[in-house]
Parts: sequence; C-alpha cells; structure tokens
Amino acid sequence: MPTLCRDCLTQFETAPAAKRCPTCGGRRMLSHPELFDLSIAHMDCDAFYASVEKRDNPELADKPVIIGGGRRGVVSTACYVARIRGVRSAMPMFQALKLCPDAVVIKPRMEAYVDASRAIRAMMDELTPAIEPLSLDEAFLDLTGTERLHGAPPAVMLARLVKRMKDELGLTGSIGLSHNKFLAKVASDLDKPRGFAVIGAAETTDFLHDKPVRLIWGIGPAAQQTLDKAGIRTFADLKRWDKRDLADRFGSMGERLWHLARGEDRRRVSAHAPMKSISNETTFFEDTSDPDLLDGHLWRMAEKVSDRAKAKGLAGRVVTLKLRRANFDILTRRMSLRDATQTADRIYRSARGLFDALNDPGPYRLLGCGLADLCPDEQADISGDLLDPGASQRKEAERATDEIRKRFGSEAILKGRSLR
Repeated sequence: MPTLCRDCLTQFETAPAAKRCPTCGGRRMLSHPELFDLSIAHMDCDAFYASVEKRDNPELADKPVIIGGGRRGVVSTACYVARIRGVRSAMPMFQALKLCPDAVVIKPRMEAYVDASRAIRAMMDELTPAIEPLSLDEAFLDLTGTERLHGAPPAVMLARLVKRMKDELGLTGSIGLSHNKFLAKVASDLDKPRGFAVIGAAETTDFLHDKPVRLIWGIGPAAQQTLDKAGIRTFADLKRWDKRDLADRFGSMGERLWHLARGEDRRRVSAHAPMKSISNETTFFEDTSDPDLLDGHLWRMAEKVSDRAKAKGLAGRVVTLKLRRANFDILTRRMSLRDATQTADRIYRSARGLFDALNDPGPYRLLGCGLADLCPDEQADISGDLLDPGASQRKEAERATDEIRKRFGSEAILKGRSLR
C-alpha cells in the first residue's frame, strides 16, 4: 500500500512492516491505497489566531490561550489546551473563564494574522495556481497535473507544505485529501491538529454511510432541525430519498443534498471566483436579549466587516442583518445604500437601523451583519449623507484611527461600545 513518512517525506510503494519510518525513525506514517492518486485538498490551520500568539510569545506555549474581548465579550477562538477544558468559539467570555480560569485572554491582532496568512499563501502559490481561499486560515487547493512539475505526487507536496509552515513560520495545519472539495473539507477535520486524512473514491460510500449529515458544510442547527423533521440524520437516511422528493421538500438545496449523499461534488477549485459578500456572525453560547450585549456585538462585527473590505479594496452597496431567534427562525434584512461604503461607522448605523426596525426584543441565538453588492473601494462614500451632517467627520475620524492602528497596533484606539 502506498505510504508516506510525513516527517522526512520519504515515499514507499509498500507500507513498511515496522511502525516507524525506516529512513528517519519517525512515527507519522500515512498509508492509503489512493494516496498518490488524489489531488483535491483542503488545508486548515490549527487554532490559527492562538497559534500565532503562541509563536510570537513562547511563554504562552503550554498555557490555555483565548482570543477575544473583555469579560462581557465573546471568544473568537481558543487554543487546543483551552478547548479541552470546554472553551468554544462564540462562548461568552465569563463562561469561558469559569471553565478555564487560568486562561490567558488576548485581544485579536488582525495585522499579525494577516501577515501570517500571506506567508502561508505564498507557500501555496509555489505548489499550484488553483487556490481557493475560504478565510485567513483555510483554503482549497487543486494539484491536478502538478506531479511532473514538482517531481512528486500531490500528497507529498501537501505534506511538504505543512512541514514548511512548521519549520519556517512556527504554525501548524491539517490536510484533507480526496477526489472533490466536499470530501477534502470533511477529511481535514478528521485528524486535527497536525493531521493528514485521506478519503478515497473507492471508500466514499462506506465512509459516509453512518456519518451525521451535519458534516455537510452549511448545515447548522436550523437546517439540522429541518432535516430531523424529515427523518434525515445520517447520510444513509439521505440516500434513501429520491432526487425529485428532495427538491420538492427542500428546494434548490434538495438536489445538492442528493449528490452529496453519494459523495458527489462537481464544484471546481476556483482561484478567481468573485467575492459576492463580506459578513461576520456569531452564535451565542446562551440565547440573549440584552440590548447592550447585542449592540456591542453588532459594532464589533461591523468593524470586522469593514476591516476585511478595506484589506481587499472593496466596498458594498447593501448592508445585511441576520438574526436567529431562540426557536431557530431566521430573520434577514437588507438596506440598499445611496452609494457604496466600507466604513465601520456606516455599516454599524445601517445594521442598527435594520435591527431597531424589527421591534423584536428577542431572545436571539445568532447575530450577524455584512456587506453585499460589492464594488471597488474607489466608489465608496462618494456623495456623503445629507441627512447626517456628522457622517463625513466620523468617516475622517475612522480613517485617522485606521492609520494610528497601522502604526501602533489594533489596541491603540478603542471605541467604548466595543467593550460591551
């Protein structure tokens, strides 16, 4: 069986009898019948933000680290030491600190994370032009046809990628390798951290049979509840449905579910897919109707959306608001702007206006906002707002704030509402 030592990258056509690599003595041996034939991969960094912080401050190496706001904030992410204690993303900070009172809480340093992401992307670019980033810390790669160029099959090049990340950047990642995007992403979650999992074409049906349908990317609590009502909990349940019946019951999603039940995904890894929207959302650990907490979250999300838009040179003509009630009902609202924007102030005020217009106190379990109908940032905030004479002053203040943060760090200036 084809085998690869992930430590020294030695390839074996037949798996060695010993558990250790005959070349280097390493234990990280990977064997799979299709190991050297598959070329669609998903790379996901391990606890990315926390890993960057630990790399930059070695004193944190063995400590539980939480990235997030103050006691009334929420957890953005946590290292694996903290996750073992039960800390999860979007958990209220006070709850996280009850579970892990000795945790070191660090406010996000987006500049550092962006720099690390760019360094990883540069390494990926050396492997293939077919890269589809999903966020700062994960991406799909298609290495089809690159074996002759690199003199090694895709599996070896992917193992070399994460080895370089560790050796040169001090960061780790997990690889999922398969014959399509859906299964590659599933595989990357099977063996974290520092994992490398393979799902071959021949084993796809057996692998999926008893797995829960929540493995499908985009199946959240509300969708899972809808599927539960239809008696669909596993892929085996899903596979029993006729394609037409699924389409009648679930609309356009039904046909996609029919194909995914069989491990089929025809989507290509697209390096040039146009970005349709920029958004940020959080699921609360406990349902909340606290107006101050909701307002604080909305401002922080507007800042994150604004930062991403500015980093990508984009603006949006539509502001979106998303809410999920305690009963899992989803509310979405959109506001078309007179001209495009990328400022946190305008995104927040528009989203806040949409929220106030609902006149619904909640409680809510999810809150999100975003920008849609994207365009180049030179079209942003051209005409100003005649109904809000203070808007131009706030825009200039935000630009000045951005410059100060570039020079002195993201914590140089904070708005009071961001601490809620």
